[in-house]
Amino acid sequence: MEDFRQMYLCLCEERGVEPQDSVMVKLQECRASRLDLSGLSLSTDTCALLARAFQKDTFFSELSLSDCMLSDEGAKVFLTGLFYNTTLKVLNLKGNNLKSAGAEVLGKLLAHNNTLIRLVLDWNALGVWDETFTIFCEGLSSNSVLTHLDLRNNQINHHGMMPLSETLKRNSSLKVLDLRWNNIGLLGGRCLLEALQNNHNVQQLELAGNNIPSDTLKALEHIVGCNTDRQSTLRESRSRTQVLTKEIQNLKQEKGRQFQNLMVTIDRQREEMGQSSRCTSIRISQLQEALDERKSTVNSLTAKLQMTEAALALSEQKNHSLAELIARLKVEKEQHMEAHSRERKKEHEDNVSREGKLLRDIQNLTDTNLQLKNKVEEVERKCKSQQQQLFELKQELTNSTAELKLKLAQAEDRLEIEKRRFKQGLEEMDNLRQREVEHVNRHLEKREKALQERIFKLEGQRLQLEEELSKAKAAVVAERSKAEEELSKARAQARQEEHEHVLSLEEKLRSVRSSMQEVQLHLSQQKQIVSEQQAKNSQLTIETDCLRRRIEELQQELSGKDQEKVAEVSRVRLGLQEQIGHLEAERIAQGGLKEKISALEREMKVLCSNHREALLDKDSEMSSLLEKLRLKEGEIKRIRDDEAQRATYLQNAILTYVQGSTLTHYSNPN
Repeated sequence: MEDFRQMYLCLCEERGVEPQDSVMVKLQECRASRLDLSGLSLSTDTCALLARAFQKDTFFSELSLSDCMLSDEGAKVFLTGLFYNTTLKVLNLKGNNLKSAGAEVLGKLLAHNNTLIRLVLDWNALGVWDETFTIFCEGLSSNSVLTHLDLRNNQINHHGMMPLSETLKRNSSLKVLDLRWNNIGLLGGRCLLEALQNNHNVQQLELAGNNIPSDTLKALEHIVGCNTDRQSTLRESRSRTQVLTKEIQNLKQEKGRQFQNLMVTIDRQREEMGQSSRCTSIRISQLQEALDERKSTVNSLTAKLQMTEAALALSEQKNHSLAELIARLKVEKEQHMEAHSRERKKEHEDNVSREGKLLRDIQNLTDTNLQLKNKVEEVERKCKSQQQQLFELKQELTNSTAELKLKLAQAEDRLEIEKRRFKQGLEEMDNLRQREVEHVNRHLEKREKALQERIFKLEGQRLQLEEELSKAKAAVVAERSKAEEELSKARAQARQEEHEHVLSLEEKLRSVRSSMQEVQLHLSQQKQIVSEQQAKNSQLTIETDCLRRRIEELQQELSGKDQEKVAEVSRVRLGLQEQIGHLEAERIAQGGLKEKISALEREMKVLCSNHREALLDKDSEMSSLLEKLRLKEGEIKRIRDDEAQRATYLQNAILTYVQGSTLTHYSNPN
């Protein structure tokens, strides 16, 4: 505010003009973005200085010059200074008696200025000169920012309403128009009605004190009400579309996140299954190697037993004399048997502990399988929640379509009530509905495209999963072939070792024949070892059978999980196909709605023709009624003249009677 005051003082010094005291007082009192100079008598020099100050951008967004009685020159100079101002939004010029020059400059101001939102021009005389008022209306028609215009008490007649109606047909920003206490009349009201049938932005119109018939006033009020309803519906539709777009984007993001989470969980399950399969394959290979080693030892021991049995037969034939020694050896054997029984018990306990470990491993594997099953169930629950969300979205779409249908029904009722007067408004409402339907169709088409793209992506992912499964199976087959080759190599090596061991045993048997006692002790030990090895072999066969069953169960679980994945993909496909079917049904329903709208348009055309005929009939009736009114007014005048003559006759008679009575009274006082 201080900057503006200093600017004003500098301009006064440049022009050599003393600043007005009243203006300085108002500038000092001003503390906000509003400058109030109402009631001051501003000279042309002051107006010129204010115009130069307002040519630059200031802090004032509202200026009041009401009841300043500006001269034509002062108003012209001041308003030209506001042509390119970019901060002023409200201008009040009430009670300044602006006429032809003021109207012309105001028209140019509205044509050049792009920031004024509200213009107050009540208690002026802009409508006195038709030519300058047309210039004002042309400037108003080219303006696209002004929303509030006050033209009260401006002596606007029906001639001035013609250019104003033309501007209202072209203007798209004016929302509030005040035309109270002018002289618009019947013809001006009709022009205004015709203009508002093309303008759908005016939401408030004041027409009191303009001698406009009641039916035209009602028609204008109805058009303004329709405009307000239309603007409110447009705002609601925009807000709803914004909310729907936000919800759709949120749902797309959530679905993308859920799909990514699902893929991550599937990858984790694959990694866990691969790790478990690797661990089981490694353990199976280790067990197979242990079995091969045990088998080789058993075969070598059986060969040794055969050789020792042959040697024993020969030694028994030769050494009957050594029976006593054999009895002693039997006693020793019993002792050894007891020791071996103790060792067997220990081995049995060791085997029980091993079985416990294996059972715990199996329990851990079952727990992992349960966890995997729980994860699969969670994925299924997520899919069900997604399906439920899709169902809720469908319900919301059905609700929105039902609301649109209700609005269509209400609009049809309103059309049936007022179908003979408001053709163009109803046509535009239908156009708006068609645009909304087209918007919904476009939205549905976009959604169908997105769903189809998602189907293609899921199919591609399914193909990738199948390829990965085939690669994994091929890798498993290759690993099995490698394991079989390694087993064959290990068997060949074991055979060679057995052959070498057999040769060494033959040498040992030769030495055993030399010492019979050592051979018998060795035989007893070999028998015990054979029995132990047989027990161990039986236990190992049992363990291998259990492991084979476990491997088969794991393979069955893998096949079941593959089948579950395929079933999930098929379920997703079925869900998408159902959604596409629902969307196609909705499209068919929208086609039915379009057919209904076309039928309504045909009915509207018929009603418009009937409306025109009714208007012509009403015009003829109005002309006949006007003629009757004129005749009645003539009769009333004639009756009044007759009554006036009768009143004069009665007055004269009363006067003569009174005069006669007074004369008789004075002539006959007694």
